[in-house]
Order: sequence, then structure tokens, then C-alpha cells
Amino acid sequence: MATFRFTSDSHVALITGANQGIGASTSRMLAVEGVRVVISYLRMAAGPTMPARYREQRLANADETVAAIRLAGGSAVAMEADLRDPASVPRLFDFAEATFGPVDILINNASGWLADTFSASQTDFVGHSCVRVCSDTFDRQFAVDARGAALLISEFAHRHIERQASWGRIVGLSSGGPAGFRGEVSYGASKAALENYTMSAALELATFGVTGNVVHPPVTDTGWITDKVRTYVKSRPDLGRIVQPDDVARIIAYLVSDQAALITGNVIRLR
Repeated sequence: MATFRFTSDSHVALITGANQGIGASTSRMLAVEGVRVVISYLRMAAGPTMPARYREQRLANADETVAAIRLAGGSAVAMEADLRDPASVPRLFDFAEATFGPVDILINNASGWLADTFSASQTDFVGHSCVRVCSDTFDRQFAVDARGAALLISEFAHRHIERQASWGRIVGLSSGGPAGFRGEVSYGASKAALENYTMSAALELATFGVTGNVVHPPVTDTGWITDKVRTYVKSRPDLGRIVQPDDVARIIAYLVSDQAALITGNVIRLR
């Protein structure tokens, strides 16, 4: 039984990075509730130290998720878009509007993750390749997690205000954040920027009926978890437990529902 609901059946969600993991789970969960889902994704190669299944998922399109949603009676379409290209943002919204209508739910889930460091280490805490912070590692992650998220929020807000809409939801996905992120320095910093952009949106767009929140999941098994990772997480009580994408998707689905109308301006850390 669903723990969230919508009083309207006309909502349209744009979910980035939704060809696998948390994005795909959220897409399926919202579609069951009648939300028409637009999936944005980009096929990317994962490092050789990642599990084979995860590498396959990262290179896959969103056909499997779209097919599962339609088979269950929901509505979904997908568009491949490289968020490092600013022109991809208005194209995504144009595509969504032409297919389903105006977007009133934006979920910034995509990430340009790459492990980088200020130290001399060439591997992170579980053995994944780690490179020194440089312009390339900065650009790859800030272009997606920070600038991409900011431009998506800006486009969402512009179109929302222009059509004089009064209901909207923005949710970002974070990790690391302002306290720093050892071994994933640029990733953590870019997510800190995403958090701040979303908090600003919550402040500025409240008068237009828009809420803005960020979800900071615990370690989530999107296919990259190995026995070594499990052992490390068990040794770190502060990291919480390892959860599944559906566990996080349920929180996101609740935050964009009508029941969560009073919840805004929060970075919600899940444990």
C-alpha cells in the first residue's frame, strides 16, 4: 500500500539519471501513483574495478524502466541527455511538455561521479581508482551535480512562474556535502553546491507553491556494492546501513506528494 498520494492525476515528473538505481526506482514508484514520468539518462562507462552488473547498468539506456512502467499501466518516456551541455536542459523540458505537459516535479538525481583526492592515494577506501583533483575532475562533476542541477531548477522555475502555476516539487540527491568527502572530494563539493541551490529554490519559490528538499541517502546498493564495501560499512556505524534503491525512492515519492506540502528547505539524512 502506498504511503503517499496525489490529489491530481496530471503531474509530470522529470527525473535525471533514471536509467538505473534510485532514479529508476523513483520513476516506477511515481508512475504507479499516476505521475507521468520523463526519464533523463546518459550512458557512461564505469571503472573496471566496479562489478560487471553495475558497468552494464551504467551503459544501458532507459528502455527497461520505461517498458516496466508501461506494462504496469503507467506512462513514461525517456530521453538521453548530457547535462554537461547547458542546451540539454531546455530540450528536456521541451520534450516533456510536448509529450505529457508542463513539468511540476523535478528530481535532480544525475551525477558525474569520479573519485578524486588531494592526497597521494591512488585508490579510495574500498579499492576503487582515485585520481588527483584537477580541472577535469572538477569540471566533470560540477558540470552535472552543480551547474546542471542549477540550470534544471532555473528552467523549472521560469516555466512554472510564466504559466502561473501554484504547485511544484523539487528534490535533489546528495552525498558528502559541506563537511567534506575523503576520496571523493569534487563529488562532495558539487553535492554541497546542489544542496545550496535547492535550499535557495525552497526560499525563493515558496510563494509559488514550490517545495524544495534534498535527500542524503545512506550507502545504497545500486549495483556497485561488493563484499569489501559491506565490510567497510559495518566497521563504520556513522555510515548507517546499506539500503536498496526502493528504500530511498519511497522517501522521494513522499516528499513530492501532497502529504508533504509543509516539508521544504531541508537536507534529509537517511539512516
